[in-house]
Amino acid sequence: MCTMIVHQAKIEGRGKNGGDWFELSEANISYDHPYDMPLEHALNIDFVNEAKGPAARVAVELTIEGARNLVKTIEAVLAQAEERGVLEDIRVAASSR
Repeated sequence: MCTMIVHQAKIEGRGKNGGDWFELSEANISYDHPYDMPLEHALNIDFVNEAKGPAARVAVELTIEGARNLVKTIEAVLAQAEERGVLEDIRVAASSR
């Protein structure tokens, strides 16, 4: 059964699909049927830039345990950066890495 649980977060970042990097503006997060993972339901995250069309998408499907571990790990990394006094968004010139 579909859960129809979907939330959208406005974000600012960059994603890579194939060899190309592109700007990200939204993350669509759902708990519903995954496309590829062999589970009835998964936490699905689509990082997208809808203005650039369907190719500007990075999709992730996670188990419940994997999703919770990811959230904890992100929080731990941000907390450690804050403790060290380096948690900030400093704009730099784009590079061609």
